[in-house]
Amino acid sequence: MITRAAFLLALVAFSQTPTPTFPLEEATAAQLQDWMTSGRYTSRQITEMYVKRIEEIDRGGPALRSVIEINPDALSIADALDAERKAKGPRGPLHGVPILIKENIDTGDKMLTTAGSLALEGSRPAKDAFLVARLREAGAVILGKTNLSEWANFRSTHSTSGWSGRGGLVKNPYALDRNPCGSSSGTGAAIAANLAAIGVGTETDGSIVCPSGANGLVGVKPTVGLVSRTGVIPISHTQDGAGPMARTVADAALLLGAMTGVDTADTATRGSGAHVPRGGYASALKADALKGARIGVARKQYFGYSDAADAIVNKAIADMKAAGAVIVDPADIPTASKMDGCEMEILLYEFKADLNAYLAARGPASPVHSLQDLIAFNEREKAREMPYFGQELLLRAQKKGPLTSPAYLKARATCRSLARVQGIDLVMRKYRLDAIVAPTGSPAWTTDLVNGDHFTGASSTPAAVAGYPSIAVPAGQAFGLPVGISFIGTAWSEAKLLGLAYAYEQATKHRQPPRLTEHAAR
Repeated sequence: MITRAAFLLALVAFSQTPTPTFPLEEATAAQLQDWMTSGRYTSRQITEMYVKRIEEIDRGGPALRSVIEINPDALSIADALDAERKAKGPRGPLHGVPILIKENIDTGDKMLTTAGSLALEGSRPAKDAFLVARLREAGAVILGKTNLSEWANFRSTHSTSGWSGRGGLVKNPYALDRNPCGSSSGTGAAIAANLAAIGVGTETDGSIVCPSGANGLVGVKPTVGLVSRTGVIPISHTQDGAGPMARTVADAALLLGAMTGVDTADTATRGSGAHVPRGGYASALKADALKGARIGVARKQYFGYSDAADAIVNKAIADMKAAGAVIVDPADIPTASKMDGCEMEILLYEFKADLNAYLAARGPASPVHSLQDLIAFNEREKAREMPYFGQELLLRAQKKGPLTSPAYLKARATCRSLARVQGIDLVMRKYRLDAIVAPTGSPAWTTDLVNGDHFTGASSTPAAVAGYPSIAVPAGQAFGLPVGISFIGTAWSEAKLLGLAYAYEQATKHRQPPRLTEHAAR
């Protein structure tokens, strides 16, 4: 018979036993490819391990709720790719690599595409989004879809990021009571927690870089038109874009290259091919890229809202200087505080027009066919769809006229000038900069379904409104919570920004995997 003392000693010993290490912990796409080439693992085995991990910590355990749906065909796809590897060799560096994609991106398979809304539940798109087709061509395994802020966080003025009617609330894996940031919250939390090798998010303003910063990831918000938006549930054709979210700059560069391509259905991509490096984005990744690079610091508007973020980014600036960069400080964007009004006007007009067009194209099988239908559905299903916050932005958008309206045309012209000619382009030309840097955002705030997001500040708006690229990179941690630094550039400067981000990453190596703790360190 075991004594109480012996039982307690055994319990303590059990509680102190380290959790078994996940075999694919922090594995890069290149490592997975090497393991498949050497025969250490097959694509099926890798896919099975990720599915098991999703079941253990996303559905069970800490219940991150970052993956809204696992692809029921993932294992059969992996099997087919394994057979192809044996017969012909790999298609490329993504052959057999599992990828998670945000649930507002169409897949012509057994998975749903609903933007997290119950209004589209049961309806499936007829075909893959252009970028998904590109990933399949590259040999990627579409492992599943990630939860998100419903309608990419364009529903309410006091929403809680990471919540959707279909998927529930995503948790931040660094502190489960903290917010993962939106709207690509599920991709951010999932890739941070090693539920897949790499992932895809979408951004209109901040929805790739913010969850990347809050979850210790590299996030690339590309130039509008570098990656096709065909088959992506829209907010704004002026600002929308899809991009990689990864644990390393090298993986982000690899995924970005696979996603690009000229799509005749998205005219913004027409000239994009000329801006992709001949050797791929990996050719831009040089550890000494910061040497001699001119880096401007945008302080006004983007510092001062978080002491922790300021301290971390100031150290990052010092590290870049030590790596040979020429620091221009400050290099403020003079229009930084002037874009919010015209940006919201653009988004309201374009959301109505673009969503109506998207829903109409989903065909008669779709439960809703217009923004007005969606509003009516939410009202009928308010107990399920609006238990925490409403749909003020949808109502405001519905009141807007066509895209020929003088108010819309004025807002678009004003915002474009503020963000480009009077903003990023002016500063970069004036100081002869290679990039502008600023804190991506603050450490993650406590999730609050009652009052909504406790958002304090971020630096995403100028690049978002301009349609220019920005890249978030881990810069350190405050109380165990990641903080990112953003590299911002002019149109089509992804290769240069990736090079600078890579050099900074290699010099500092701030990425740390999450510990899945309940609260932030105190």
